[in-house]
Amino acid sequence: METTHRLVFLVIIAIFFITYLANAQDQQGFISIDCGMPHNESSYTEESTGINYSSDANFIRTGKRARIKNEDPEYGMEYIKPYKRLRYFPVGTRNCYNLTVSEGRHYIIRAVFIYGNYDGLEQRPKFDLHLGPNFWITINLQDEFRTLNRIWLEDGMVEEIIHMPKSNNLDICLVKTGTTTPFISALELRPLRDDAYTTKTGSLKVFFRWYFSSTDSIFGTETIVRYPDDVHDRIWAAEFDDAWTEINVTTPVNSTNAFELPQAIFSKASIPTDAGESWRRGWPMQNQDDIQLYLHFAEIQALTPNDTREFSILWDEKTIISDNYNPPEFMADTVPIRTSTKCDEVCYLELVRADSSTLPPSINAMEVFEVLQLPQSETDENDVIAFKNIQATYRLQKTSWQGDPCVPIYYMWTGLNCSINTFPSIPPRIISIDFSHYGLIGTISSDIQYLNQLEKLDLSNNNLTGRVPEFLAKMKLLTVINLSGNNLSGSIPQSLLNMQKNGLTLLVQGNPNLCVDPSCESEAGDGNNKMKLLLPIVASAASVGVITAVLLLIILFFRKKRQSKAIRPSMVANKRRFTYEEVTKLTNNFERTLGQGGFGLVYHGNLNGNEQVAVKVLSQSSPQGYKEFKAEVDLLLRVHHINLVSLVGYCDEGQHLVLIYEYMSNGNLKQHLSGECSSSPLSWENRLRIAAETAQGLEYLHIGCKPPMIHRDIKSMNILLDNHFQAKLGDFGLSRSFPVGSETHVSTNVAGSPGYLDPEYYRTNWLTEKSDVFSFGVVLLEIITSQPVIDQTREKSHIGKWVGFKLTNGDIKNIVDPSMNGDYDSSSLWKALELAMSCVSPSSSGRPNMSQVANELQECLLSENSRKGGRRDVDSKSSLEQNTSFGPEHIPDAR
Repeated sequence: METTHRLVFLVIIAIFFITYLANAQDQQGFISIDCGMPHNESSYTEESTGINYSSDANFIRTGKRARIKNEDPEYGMEYIKPYKRLRYFPVGTRNCYNLTVSEGRHYIIRAVFIYGNYDGLEQRPKFDLHLGPNFWITINLQDEFRTLNRIWLEDGMVEEIIHMPKSNNLDICLVKTGTTTPFISALELRPLRDDAYTTKTGSLKVFFRWYFSSTDSIFGTETIVRYPDDVHDRIWAAEFDDAWTEINVTTPVNSTNAFELPQAIFSKASIPTDAGESWRRGWPMQNQDDIQLYLHFAEIQALTPNDTREFSILWDEKTIISDNYNPPEFMADTVPIRTSTKCDEVCYLELVRADSSTLPPSINAMEVFEVLQLPQSETDENDVIAFKNIQATYRLQKTSWQGDPCVPIYYMWTGLNCSINTFPSIPPRIISIDFSHYGLIGTISSDIQYLNQLEKLDLSNNNLTGRVPEFLAKMKLLTVINLSGNNLSGSIPQSLLNMQKNGLTLLVQGNPNLCVDPSCESEAGDGNNKMKLLLPIVASAASVGVITAVLLLIILFFRKKRQSKAIRPSMVANKRRFTYEEVTKLTNNFERTLGQGGFGLVYHGNLNGNEQVAVKVLSQSSPQGYKEFKAEVDLLLRVHHINLVSLVGYCDEGQHLVLIYEYMSNGNLKQHLSGECSSSPLSWENRLRIAAETAQGLEYLHIGCKPPMIHRDIKSMNILLDNHFQAKLGDFGLSRSFPVGSETHVSTNVAGSPGYLDPEYYRTNWLTEKSDVFSFGVVLLEIITSQPVIDQTREKSHIGKWVGFKLTNGDIKNIVDPSMNGDYDSSSLWKALELAMSCVSPSSSGRPNMSQVANELQECLLSENSRKGGRRDVDSKSSLEQNTSFGPEHIPDAR
C-alpha cells in the first residue's frame, strides 16, 4: 500500500511538472539578441513568440543604436519588438559579433535586417555578411527581388544558415563594401539535434522552408509557423497552388524523428486536385551547384484495408530519388535529397502516383538549402587565446581588431602578420607582432611565449619595465627581437645572447638601466650582499611588531571564542595571493591539464613540492570574467565548510586571474555518473553519501552564512570528490548574497547552466534559495538514473520531464541506473526519488528548503546503511553543527 501511495504521489508531481516545465525548458541553448536594445535595459519576453531577448552588450563593442521609422509594413511578417530596433556601424570596415557556442554542435544561425528608413535617408544599404573568416551572403536591400522564395519582408531580409562551429567561439561579421552603412536588427541562434541536418561537407544556407496549406493570405502573418509551435524556432511559410487540394486532420502525428517538426506542419498536407495527375512544384534556382532538400511526409488519413498511397519522388524531371514510396501512417518521415545537378533555370520536384496506388501522392512540407562551402579555417585557437591575453594585459583596444585576426587577409589585424597556407583547411598562424609605439606599460607579457610560430617581435619605443624574460630564448623561430626604446632593467639572459650567434637580431639600445655585459650580474650580487647585512637588523625590529600582533590576535581569538564556541579563527590568513610567475612555477609552466570548465582550463600544481593543488586559469574566451572571479575569491576567503572546496590562494595580476584550490583527486561527480572514470560504478550508498554531503554544503550557504548565499550553478560537474570520495561543492563565481529581512528574492539577470536552471527564475529573473533547490533536484535525478540532463534522443529531452514521463507510464524499473544491479534499499531509493521530484517542482513554493533536503537524505543514508548492517556511522546532524569556520565579520545567525 505504501508503494502505491508513493507511485500516485510521484505521478501527480510528474504530470504537473511536465505540463509546467515544457515551455520553460524549450529555449535551452537559444541565443536571442535584440541588437538595438539599450545595454542597461533588462531582457524581455517577446509576446507573440514567448522568446526571451537580451541586448548585445556582451557580444560587440562598436556601432550605434537606432529605431526604424516605418513600423507598420503593408505586407510581410509583423515587426515584432526586436525587429523594430537595430544597430548600425558608421565606423570601420568589419564589425563583428563574438558569440560563445558549443563546438561541434549544429545551430540555426538567423540574422534579421529591417531597414525601416531608420536614418531618414530612404537609401537601402548593401553590404556583406561573414561567418567567421568566410563569406556568407551579400545583404542587398536595394534588390527588389531579394526575397524571392524566402520569407517576404517589405523592407528587409531574413538570412539563415545551419552551421556547425569548429570552436567554442563564433564571429558573425558585417562588412562594408560600398558607400552605405551596414546594420542588423536581430541575431538568433538555435541548437539542433546532430542527427538531423547532416552534410558530408559545408553548411546549409536556407533557400526556403514551406509547409503546404491553403491559408487565404499568402503574405499574412497567420501563415508563419515558428516558436513555440516549432521547438527549434524554424520559420515556416505557408505555400499552396491552384492545382492542389488540402487535406487536414486533428489526430496527432508522431513527430519524434530527428527533425522534430511541429504538429501545425503535419496536421495539413497537399494532394493534386486531379487524382490522376502527379504533384509538382517548381522554383527558380539558377547556377546552384550543390542543393540539399528535406521532404517531410506523414500519412494523415485513416486508410481502409483497400487503400494504398504509393508514389515515386522525382528530382528535376529526370532523377528518381525514391520508387514506390509509402508515407507512414500518422508518423513523421523525412526523405533527404542531395544533388549537384544544376537546374535548367527552374528546379522541379515531382511526386508521381504509382500504378498500384488507389490514392494520389501527398506531401506535408519541404525545405530547400544551398550547400555553402566555408573552406577557410580560423586562425589557430592557441594563437588567438595567447594574443587576446597579450591584448588584455596591455589594455589594447583597436576598432579594427574584430573577427578573426588573420583571415580574410585583407582584414588582418594591424600589428600582426600571419602565415596563410595554400590549403585553407590549415589554420593560419601568427608569425609577427609589431607593437612599436603602442604605449605599452608594464613587463613583457609571458603570453608571448605561447605564440610558438613567432618569427619577429617588435616591442620598441614603449614604456616596458622589468627584466628581459628568459623564455624568449626558448622561442627557436624568432629571428628579430626589437626591445629598444623602453625602460627595461637588469641583464640580458646569456641564453638569449647566445642566440645571436645563430642569426638572431637582438635590438636593445635606448634602455638606460639594461646591461648587456655579463659583469652586471656580479655587481648586482655585491649589492645583494649589502642587503644581507641589513636583513638581521630589519628582522629584529620586525619581530617586536610580530610578537605584539600575535598577542593581540590571541586576545581577540579567546574573546571571540567565548562569544560562540562553534566559531574557529578566520582562515583568511591561510589564503595566499600568488604572483603569476609563482603560478607558472607551481604548475611547471602549465604542463598538466586536469579539465576545463566555464571559467577556463584547470591545471595540476604542486605547492612547496608536496601539496597538490588544482589551478583554475581564466580564459579570455570565457563568458565569466573579473566579476565572477572576485565573487568566488570574496566568498571562499570568508567562509569554510567541510563540504565546500577550499581556496588555497589566488592570483590577480593584470589580466591573469587564477584560483588555486585544494586538489580533488577523484574528479567530479559527473565523470563518475557518465562512465568517464575507469573506476567501478558508484554504489547506492556512496551516491547517497555524496548527495547528503553536497546538500549539507549547500544548506550552510543558505542558512549558515550571513548574509546567506545562493550558489546559482549547482550541477554534477561542480561537485568534486577527494581521495576518500568526500563531496565538496565548488565553482562559486555566480554566487549571490541573499537579502535578510522582508525581501523574498533578488532581482538579477539569469545565470546558470542549461538543464539545471530553475524555470521560475528563468521566467521572472527573481532569484531565491529555492532556485538552488531546483538545480540540486536535477543533480539528485542524475545520481539516481545516471542519465544525462539533456538528451535529445529520449522521449523527453530533459531528465525531469523524462522521469515524469516514465512515472506516468508506470515505468519505474527503467528509471534507476542499471549499473547498481538492484543493490539498494528500495525504501531509501523511493524516498530519494520523491525528494528529487519535489525539488524540481515547477513552482518554488512546492519545493523543500535545503535543511529539509539534507535531513531527508541523511535518513535515506541511515536506511541504506542499516540494510548493510550498519557498516558506516552516519552523522544525521545538520551541517551547521559540523566543522565550520568563517571570517569574524560574517558570523552566522543562530538558527
